[in-house]
Amino acid sequence: MNISHQKVDDVNAKINVELTPEDYNPTVDKAIKEQAKKAKLPGFRPGMVPAGHIRRTYGKSILFDEINKLVNDKIAEYIGENKLEVLGQPLPTEGDADASYNWDFNDTFTFNYEIGLAPEFDIPFSKETSFKAYDIKADDTTLAERVKNLRRSYGKMTNPETSEEGDVLYATLKQDKEDGIEKTSSIRTDIIEDAKVKKSLVGLKKDDTVKIDVKKAFKTADIARILGITEEEAEQLDVTKFELTVQNVNRLEESDLDQEFFDKLFPAGDVTKEEEFTAKVKEEVENLFKQNADQKLRNDIYAYGMDKVDVKFPEAFLKKWLKATNPNISDEELEEGFADFLSNLKWTIIENRIVTANSLEVKYDEVIALAKERIYAQIKMYNINDEPSDEQLNQFAMQLLQDREQANRLFEEAKALKVFAYLKDNVTLNAEEITYVDFEKLEK
Repeated sequence: MNISHQKVDDVNAKINVELTPEDYNPTVDKAIKEQAKKAKLPGFRPGMVPAGHIRRTYGKSILFDEINKLVNDKIAEYIGENKLEVLGQPLPTEGDADASYNWDFNDTFTFNYEIGLAPEFDIPFSKETSFKAYDIKADDTTLAERVKNLRRSYGKMTNPETSEEGDVLYATLKQDKEDGIEKTSSIRTDIIEDAKVKKSLVGLKKDDTVKIDVKKAFKTADIARILGITEEEAEQLDVTKFELTVQNVNRLEESDLDQEFFDKLFPAGDVTKEEEFTAKVKEEVENLFKQNADQKLRNDIYAYGMDKVDVKFPEAFLKKWLKATNPNISDEELEEGFADFLSNLKWTIIENRIVTANSLEVKYDEVIALAKERIYAQIKMYNINDEPSDEQLNQFAMQLLQDREQANRLFEEAKALKVFAYLKDNVTLNAEEITYVDFEKLEK
């Protein structure tokens, strides 16, 4: 067997495979004998079908399958041995399918494939590369908002006689036209955008009515939810004035800062005073801010790398490969998503080059640990007081990793985290303290 490749340009190449009868017949003969042992044909005892009969009856089909497997295996072996960084998969060149062969076990086959190659570039990160590493502090406003949200989460619902700002009105909305929309729904006054509308809903009692313009009061998605219509219908409302009739006033009273409340949030007895509660909340908030700061740093590193690595890709080949592997995709869909595909591909190659150049390795234990971390966070999201054991987390993680798609996703996430950790240690980070309010301005 003779395999060779020739570069067309920096990112495109061709692979040529020449296969003689001596290369494929031993494999084909073996496959025919195996088939004869398993075949169940009329007139023959099971396992006693002569190999010659199988060759005459099914020989061309077996020959085709075995040559296809042999060529694919040898190309993969050749790519590995020659350290070719191939994008996608080799594609048969157009015209190969028209080649004339007898398929009589005596042909010398020639196959030609197109391949796309990853572009060459230098890794753009070093100690000379610097980024800001933000240390986000909880300002009084952010801390007070978090405390308020926690108290509301564990508060109780009451039904006061008169409405105040922030209440939820259970009310009937009737469109100001004949045979218009009429819907009874819960209306959160805290999401109302227009100040005049918001003010008009303060001081209302059961059976009070008021006219409001829903377009001024709510976003389109909220109008759709409140009126029970689609967002498109909400966008196209011809009459936006509605009569609102109060059926009930609902108010979520904030929980008292007492021991019962503290024990709902933290292990019993850990927090006994308001000052301890505030300190714990501040610690929790600033730990969350560390994730925000890390994400900001990751985004900055990504943007820098994408900007510095200015390369071309084998775009024509990649489009052809995407069409071959996704036959139902239209040309319009391919073009629409192609820029994002190239961006993802570019960053994947940057990450892979960092992994290879620095012998980074993602270990199975690290993937398990990441799975447990994600499962733990999900459990806590639904029940903050639920504390699964390590044995339970291990069991859940093993179940999750049995799903190939989930396992691949977690492996890629673990690899990305490993690359990020490496880059944090190998670029220059300039620490800068900042309040959360100012950090949010940076993000915007």
